Amino acid sequence: MTWATKLVKPYRVEDGKKFRFKEFDPADTGHLRSKEHAKELLERGIAEMAELQDKLYAQDRWALLLIFQAMDAAGKDGAIKHVMSGVNPQGCQVYSFKVPSEEELNHDYLWRNMRRLPERGHIGIFNRSYYEEVLVVRVHPEAFKHERIPESLVTKDIWKQRFKDISAFEDYLTRNGVIVRKFFLNVSKKEQKRRFLARLDEPEKNWKFSAADIRERACWDDYMSAYDELITHTASKHAPWYMVPADNKWFTRVVVAAAIVDTLESLNLAYPTVDPDKRKDLDAARKQLEGKTS
Repeated sequence: MTWATKLVKPYRVEDGKKFRFKEFDPADTGHLRSKEHAKELLERGIAEMAELQDKLYAQDRWALLLIFQAMDAAGKDGAIKHVMSGVNPQGCQVYSFKVPSEEELNHDYLWRNMRRLPERGHIGIFNRSYYEEVLVVRVHPEAFKHERIPESLVTKDIWKQRFKDISAFEDYLTRNGVIVRKFFLNVSKKEQKRRFLARLDEPEKNWKFSAADIRERACWDDYMSAYDELITHTASKHAPWYMVPADNKWFTRVVVAAAIVDTLESLNLAYPTVDPDKRKDLDAARKQLEGKTS
């Protein structure tokens, strides 16, 4: 078992029936001894990820989709920034899905996400995703009015239907070579409060704060219930969730890095081999170059 597999295993959820939200501690730091130890592992993970991404890009067969979901101030942006700092920008795209536009509201809820799926050889990162449709919309069902869904289709079964749609979509992606990994950054309500106050106290962080953050915080229990149910219904072996402890950012980033390394290692990536015709072309090019004086 590699260091990455060992580190991330306790946080991987691939069987929703056995999932228990309360069993995951937001302040957990696993077996790591210190922040310094975590820093060493993060640097190792970033270096290994860079090499694996290079092979992913060169092989041009698989794609990797990373989905990040969390409550406000859980550290999604920081985790993405730090963990992905070593990858080649040519082979990695990040998309932040905010309030749907007028055009997006005139399509089904998966449409805007499907347009941003990573191509083969690439890593795609969704900062929020189609899971907002079983989170925000569930906590604030008045959003259905903006989505223009026929009223007859908005029934008590709509959440189960959406879970089935999402699971089927992720099955489809997997069968087409798009590997799906989903991260819930599990921050505690107490730590969220501390981070919100820091945003208010420190002028350079004021821009991060929004009055909407407080309104959403008031719905904390509803969101936790929604997360509990969506993970229960959409966690699978081929598209697992990671319940990432998020009260300590230094540990959050290590877990995310380890999960990505573990996933890429499982693909047995390798640089493409050169066929005989290509080898002849290379040999001819070498002879031509070596035959010249400059």
